[in-house]
Amino acid sequence: MTAATLGLTTGTPSAARLADITLVESEEIGTVGVGEATVPHIRFFNQRLGIDEADFVRRTKATFKLGIEFCDWGRIGDSYIHPFGDFGHDIDGLPFHQHWLHATRGKPDETPALAACSLPIVAARAGRFTPPLDDPRSVGSTYSYAYQFDAGLYAAYLRDYAETRGVTRVEGRVEHVERGPSGIAALRLADGQRIEGDLFVDCSGFRALLIEGALKAGHEDWAHWLPCDAAWAVPTANAGPLVPYTRATARDAGWQWRIPLQHRTGNGHVFSTRFTDPDRARAVLLDNLEGEVLAEPRMLRFRTGRRHRQWIDNCVAIGLSAGFLEPLESTSIHLIQLAIGKLIELFPNDAVLDPADAAEFNRAMALEYDRVRDFLVLHYCATERDDTPFWRHMRTMDLPPSLAGKIAAFRDRGIVEQYREGMFLPASWLAVYYGQRIMPERINPLVAALPVADARARVAAVADACRRTAEGMPTHADYLARIGAAA
Repeated sequence: MTAATLGLTTGTPSAARLADITLVESEEIGTVGVGEATVPHIRFFNQRLGIDEADFVRRTKATFKLGIEFCDWGRIGDSYIHPFGDFGHDIDGLPFHQHWLHATRGKPDETPALAACSLPIVAARAGRFTPPLDDPRSVGSTYSYAYQFDAGLYAAYLRDYAETRGVTRVEGRVEHVERGPSGIAALRLADGQRIEGDLFVDCSGFRALLIEGALKAGHEDWAHWLPCDAAWAVPTANAGPLVPYTRATARDAGWQWRIPLQHRTGNGHVFSTRFTDPDRARAVLLDNLEGEVLAEPRMLRFRTGRRHRQWIDNCVAIGLSAGFLEPLESTSIHLIQLAIGKLIELFPNDAVLDPADAAEFNRAMALEYDRVRDFLVLHYCATERDDTPFWRHMRTMDLPPSLAGKIAAFRDRGIVEQYREGMFLPASWLAVYYGQRIMPERINPLVAALPVADARARVAAVADACRRTAEGMPTHADYLARIGAAA
């Protein structure tokens, strides 16, 4: 992703290149390869590169994604979807969810569920998909979408893209990092090659060969809040229709993912070795698969947290070398995308590295990681489960102060406090709050003063519009076939 973007932005076929980009990677070194689900921001990344969506979907065996279903998180038996879209719309300048709460007073059974007022949820449950409309007056414009794709095929796709735009790819394994007065001077490869540079981007994954191995950035550990530190991953044959959403099912000591692609389904079990052992976790995964197993399960180990600094001297860490957060909300690729965008924004002028640029990069990316951390922790702490030691720990642990304050504000008066920076908008927080039974004790008095019958009528109208619009969409499989991308 980094090489493709730099290849596009540092030169064009009709002009001299602003920088020479060299990509060093080794076929011998495997990739994590489980980053198969994304958030809607990936669409804008692809659009920036000028990638045709239908071609991308065909070549990466992608499916479309309207949200993430969470099963058994609040209580065993619960199910809710975090949608890529809104719940209703503000009424008279006041949040829709407050009107919905008002409408449920006294006769909750006569009011549609909040989920019924979100078009991407209704469409996802019905297995339907089409891109949103451009007309802001239509409920068909109130959502976005992402992709579920084969990460290995996407990497190959971007490699071709980068090389056609002047990026030089060098096959080789980095054996030594040479230090210099401005940070890193050169890389020495196993075959003896020496590669110099003015700016180095560390995309070496968990090993963090440059930012940690050479520059000793240090690591902020978040295991207290996010104790899962390992995962099993395994592909299976598709079973059932290609649903337009990812699923995350809570297990005794972690959770299990299910990501449907055109040619297979990606599955995995993220777990905490403090609360279970790898053999048991592997058995849990294999016992809860829906299709034929296509390969031996692979185990990954990781540390949750981020580097104290992601830009030091002339080295910028992007991806797993910068930090890791479990893939509960499909944020890994988005954090890569954010870092690339920030690097382009602060790109050095004539190889003169300004410490202020590094400081701003570190400030912005640290906040992005912190905000994602808080949102992930919300899923764990907002639970009523106490059936295993893992869940008893998660529901009673101390919270980051930034998260504790947000939860208190919502529980007290239904306010979704927004961070100054961060990727998750109010609808995302609402999905988890209500999905895991965090209910406001009171609502805005301006809403409470309105006639309850009016609130019920407005909520019913929104739910009816979502239902009718979803019914008019093609099925997910039909839409894939329509764009020539069906397997």
